[in-house]
Amino acid sequence: MTPPPFARCETIAVGSELLALGRVDTNSAVIAERLASLGIDVIARSVVGDHLPHLELAVRTALQRADLVVLTGGLGPTDDDLTRQGVALALGRGMTEDPVQMSRIAERFTRRNLPMPAINRRQAMVIDGGVRLDNPNGTAPGQWIDVGDQAVVLLPGPPREMEPMLHTLVAGVLARRAGTERTFSKGLKVAGRSESAVESVLLPLYPDWRTATPPIDATILAAAGRIELHLFTRTADADAASVALDEAIARAAAALGPAVYTTQDESLEEVVGRLLHAIGWRVAVAESCTGGLLGARLTDVPGSSAWVDGGAIVYSNALKSVLAGVPPALIARHGAVSEPVALTLAAGIRERCQTQVGVGITGIAGPDGGSDAKPVGTVYIAIQTPMGSACRHARFVGDRAVVRTQAVTAALDMVRLALTGHDPVGLAR
Repeated sequence: MTPPPFARCETIAVGSELLALGRVDTNSAVIAERLASLGIDVIARSVVGDHLPHLELAVRTALQRADLVVLTGGLGPTDDDLTRQGVALALGRGMTEDPVQMSRIAERFTRRNLPMPAINRRQAMVIDGGVRLDNPNGTAPGQWIDVGDQAVVLLPGPPREMEPMLHTLVAGVLARRAGTERTFSKGLKVAGRSESAVESVLLPLYPDWRTATPPIDATILAAAGRIELHLFTRTADADAASVALDEAIARAAAALGPAVYTTQDESLEEVVGRLLHAIGWRVAVAESCTGGLLGARLTDVPGSSAWVDGGAIVYSNALKSVLAGVPPALIARHGAVSEPVALTLAAGIRERCQTQVGVGITGIAGPDGGSDAKPVGTVYIAIQTPMGSACRHARFVGDRAVVRTQAVTAALDMVRLALTGHDPVGLAR
């Protein structure tokens, strides 16, 4: 009888170094991406230290939820490499030395003219009923163990060893065990709105999406300076998935209005660059509290020389006057962090660089320098274009890095809104 196709996978990264030494598990993301191409969704991932009872429990738990369990790491020769033992305990099976693998390990040491330590025999132990998975880049082989209609896969932890072995599995046995359904996704990105504000706008759409054919699931993700909406559907009909997701994204974009800056996989600075390039405009920036971060974001985009002229870091009051033409009397009257100064920065840098768009940013990023009237997080962001000028008075919350990042994102979004015919400050009023 043909076993049912795999649809759900759980990954377990093994190693105390992933918990205590700040090492990051990168294997699970790679596995999830590769399995998604086969329609096998990773429904859970975990990290387990080198502790035999914890490892045994993790495998038992994963087998209650997933068709396929993939473990990475813990296949070395040392005492703390316990993956083989933990899986064997969870499955209630013994282990037997694989003579072919044992011979390969011994030969590897012989080629290097080194004696083989006895502890390396552990790497030739295969769980009863398991199949050895050859590792061309190391001494730790993997294993495939069928558990009824489920399977457990052991792969080494080093990515240079794990990834080629995963590629072989995806092209071979996993492709044969995959079903016809695939998971399709599309999304959009929003600036200038909070996660809860986006959720409240989209809530009325959820019932229609859940009952659509095929049904659509939604996830909202808060990232640095943006909110992302991700829609997913699972079906064997790619055309039906594309139609359903396109319609859902269009409804979401219409509901959210100009806050949506893209329905593609592109950054806000890429959108701004594309808009500037389309109309042949150039931009210059005068930055105080952001210290060049806006210029860096703009020039991160390949080809940005076609729309970015440059700018100035005007951290001191003196340079605000020298490089951007802000009158010292204006600073003395309103303070360096003020709407008049931000507007003059935008106008001054635009005039001096002879660009169509000028941007000025001045604020208090903290942790010091705030007052009751102008607390830390107070930022004025101004833009000037041939259509006019606008200034946003923002009160950002967070540490210095967060305030500066939010200020730059807000500036980029103001330029985007102006270039698309919207009020640059409208969404933030």
